Formats: sequence, C-alpha cells, structure tokens
Amino acid sequence: MKDLLNFIATSLVTKPDAVSIDEQIDNGNVNLFLTVDPSDMGIIIGKSGQTIRAIRKLLTVRAIAENVRVNLQLSEPPTTTEVSS
Repeated sequence: MKDLLNFIATSLVTKPDAVSIDEQIDNGNVNLFLTVDPSDMGIIIGKSGQTIRAIRKLLTVRAIAENVRVNLQLSEPPTTTEVSS
C-alpha cells in the first residue's frame, strides 16, 4: 500500500524528496498519513478535491485485492517558526 502511494505522490509533486508516508496497520486496517511540502498541497488535493479522491479510490482497489481496509489522511507538514531579534 505504502509503495503505491509513494509512487503516485512522488510522481505528482514538484518536490518529491519532501514526500513522507507513515503507515500504521491495525486489525486489517491500514492507516496511511501522507505529508508533502506545503507548496505541493494544492497539487495533491486537486481541483475540488478530485486528485486526493482519485488517489483514495486507487488505494481502495488495492486494499480490496489484499482484503484489508485503507484510510488515507493528508497531514500538514510541521511548521518551523523563526524568532528574529
């Protein structure tokens, strides 16, 4: 599951090195947390959420083949705050 999501996400974004995926497996459920660069959030979400919906459908098809349930969440990247003196 994680490898499919990684392939899709890195193919879409402009900064593929910033793609991070956390996978948690619990009782036949696969939870995926996708983090991308803030400038690529719009690309992953797409117009009216169409791209993220399509990614979720592809993952669901793969999950059905593997007899598991999948959940994809798009996470906000950690923000760094700089304090200037």
